[in-house]
Amino acid sequence: MSNTKYVFVTGGVTSSLGKGIIAASLAKLLQERGFSVTIQKLDPYINIDPGTLNPYEHGECYVTDDGAETDLDLGHYERYLNIPTSQANNVTTGRIYQSVINKERKGEFLGKTVQVIPHITDEIKRRIQLLGETGDYDIVITEIGGTVGDIESLPYVESVRQLLWEKGEENAIVIHLTLVPYLAAAGELKTKPTQHSVKMLMQSGVSPDILVCRTEHEISDDIKRKLALFCNVKKEDVIQSIDAETIYDVPNLMLEQGLDTVVLNKLKLSSKGEPELKVWNNFLRKHKNPKHEVEIALIGKYVELHDSYKSITEAFIHAGSSNETKVKVRWVHSESLTPKNAEKKLKGVNGILVAPGFGDRGIEGKIRAVRYARENNIPFFGICLGMQMAVIEYARNVLNLEGVSSSEMNKSAKHPVINLMESQENVTEKGGTMRLGAWDCELKQGSKAYDAYKSENISERHRHRYEFNNAYLEQIEAAGMKAAGINPKTGLVEVVEIPTHPWFVGVQYHPEYKSTVLKPHPLFVDFIKASLKQSKL
Repeated sequence: MSNTKYVFVTGGVTSSLGKGIIAASLAKLLQERGFSVTIQKLDPYINIDPGTLNPYEHGECYVTDDGAETDLDLGHYERYLNIPTSQANNVTTGRIYQSVINKERKGEFLGKTVQVIPHITDEIKRRIQLLGETGDYDIVITEIGGTVGDIESLPYVESVRQLLWEKGEENAIVIHLTLVPYLAAAGELKTKPTQHSVKMLMQSGVSPDILVCRTEHEISDDIKRKLALFCNVKKEDVIQSIDAETIYDVPNLMLEQGLDTVVLNKLKLSSKGEPELKVWNNFLRKHKNPKHEVEIALIGKYVELHDSYKSITEAFIHAGSSNETKVKVRWVHSESLTPKNAEKKLKGVNGILVAPGFGDRGIEGKIRAVRYARENNIPFFGICLGMQMAVIEYARNVLNLEGVSSSEMNKSAKHPVINLMESQENVTEKGGTMRLGAWDCELKQGSKAYDAYKSENISERHRHRYEFNNAYLEQIEAAGMKAAGINPKTGLVEVVEIPTHPWFVGVQYHPEYKSTVLKPHPLFVDFIKASLKQSKL
């Protein structure tokens, strides 16, 4: 029988308090103390996964090695812990109900009436315990999405109530993240929202063991005593989470507040060592005290919501710290970029990254950005659709082919240099029909990619449907753009480069997903290094 302990993280008062960052910070501290930890996210929405959600709705869709399209919080978990997540780390209401309904259709409930309790809650509990039952983890931290009081969250809170009863108080605890707002007119912090939030949680039969209070101002001992009294917790179990300069400060702040110690005491666990955070704090020191600065233009069509490119901007932070360089991002909407204003919008940048995306909106702007980078010798990094736009731009303006496009945007293109995989041609559903998850790639020695990775064989995560059309490979290579990385099984092009350019790399995969604090992604590190070199010209 598994001896895994469970920590549940709920949120109250309002959304966006940072449950994912608190969960990841706690996990980091427990990991530093010698425990094997993983984090999972339970999302209350009815979509099966975020794969079909508009980035404006939900921010970035994060992809795991096993091809799961998941919530962006899983990116935080991986960036903090430096260990991969999987399908089991993200569960949605849609997936829960789909699973239960499939069982009902197969007759697995023997004709019984299928209900939220016990059938939906049993499925939620089963999913929560999947990771714990592998025997790989000492502690599983489960973040419950949404806000306590939401109708959508009720089955999850009920499942937590049942698990707390089944596991016992030494094996499962609840951390409730809440808001202690400051009222400027009154000149004081207010505890009432937290009291109401905890009351609402307790009405569902769940009493929090620890309160983590988000605040803009220091919480006094008097306020901690008041919260403890009204929320039925001990004063030492009220933890302050004050606004931080960067999300990477939060593990240190939680260490100062003793969150990890309180959790271990509740779970009756003895620490295997003290958290040192040596590599972490070295990263932070270089991040906060950069010696250089570069400006990178990020070309995308969802730039109004920066969370749409969360993993990319975090990879910039990791790579920037590695180069002791502050990376300033110039957000450029691809729809607003034209041949007439490209010079004005891109002038002065030290590097250009053309971001991933789907559909035909804004692609001409992306192609224009590629051309500007290529013709002006500015370091260029194309990711997924960005790589495809680089191939189209090259075929149009260097090979001078007419009617060049991707069959995603133009089904009747004369020269579809980007085309649909044969296996995808009859697929009509949008969700889960792409090349997803980790795929191997062989890099050519002497290429920029090989020099960055310092390895011939790599594995990277994909999320796309269309591919480089190998019918044009010989023609494009003869003109000077080279295929620097190939999938060994399929022969599909994974990396393109222009060797005569200072740094021009396009990749079909998403390198940003694998960049972490402890292991900044080599391509991002190299791209920032090249951009830094350009800034000194």
